[in-house]
Amino acid sequence: MLKTVLITGVTGFIGRYMARQFAEAGWSVVGLGTRPQENAPNQALSHYYQLVLPSNELTQIIQQVQPQICIHCIGRASVGLSLTEPNADFKTSVEITFELLNTLRLYAPNCKTIYLSSAAVYGNPNSLPIAETQETKPISPYGFHKLICEQLCQEFYKIYQLPTAIVRIFSAYGPGLRRQVIWDICHKSLTESIVKLKGIGNESRDFIHVIDVAKAIQTISELSPCEADIYNLASGLETKIKKLPDLIIPELERKIEVEFDGIVPTGDPLNWQANISQLTNLGFTPEVSLERGLKVYAQWCRAEVLGW
Repeated sequence: MLKTVLITGVTGFIGRYMARQFAEAGWSVVGLGTRPQENAPNQALSHYYQLVLPSNELTQIIQQVQPQICIHCIGRASVGLSLTEPNADFKTSVEITFELLNTLRLYAPNCKTIYLSSAAVYGNPNSLPIAETQETKPISPYGFHKLICEQLCQEFYKIYQLPTAIVRIFSAYGPGLRRQVIWDICHKSLTESIVKLKGIGNESRDFIHVIDVAKAIQTISELSPCEADIYNLASGLETKIKKLPDLIIPELERKIEVEFDGIVPTGDPLNWQANISQLTNLGFTPEVSLERGLKVYAQWCRAEVLGW
């Protein structure tokens, strides 16, 4: 019998890769998204539903589809917007997550729900690398709302036995991402006379390619007991932001000056590096190196910006 996965936010950056990953693994992939059909990864989907959650249509879809797995990708992925529009961030994060979990509880109670959270729940950690047991100290509405959604997943598991798992994604990147620092470096290198970046350059992140993100989430969905388990999803390697231009700009065949403005934006953490032992214990190992991933990303960005 063909297994079915329901992916919310399937037209988003990570959702598109998730659809391809599960389709290639032989799953029937049903997607929910807000964009028209032509913007969906249709080759990977058996069905696509365009709707804005919360929606009464969700009940009918889940009753009809009866998914074994639900990958919940919906949510604004912007710390900056969460600061200026916390109400919108709350609605697209917390309200929709509750609606989804409650509908699954009622109409597909055995469905494993994988919630895509964020390392933003850690804020500025006390020490590196960050284990899942480290204290959560969000410093942005985005991080707080992700943490509330994690608590909802724990609530629905502990009270209603709805199987859930929480994935704290660190700095995901790859072709298709048109925001955050890697995009800024590429885009500004191709279109401006100088690359001006925020911060001082000593800030660090743990970058994970979106192909590895999709593979890891499939591993979690198939092998995790989904007892409100929490997994860090990252490479396990710390990279300083000031190193990125040295890796990216040569791939664009450009010679351009890079400046940092010395101001760390409100809500942005200083340093991140993940302990990924929980994930490796399931048998997952990241495969795409940062150097290889940035090379491919730079080629994609050049095609996007310059058309070649």
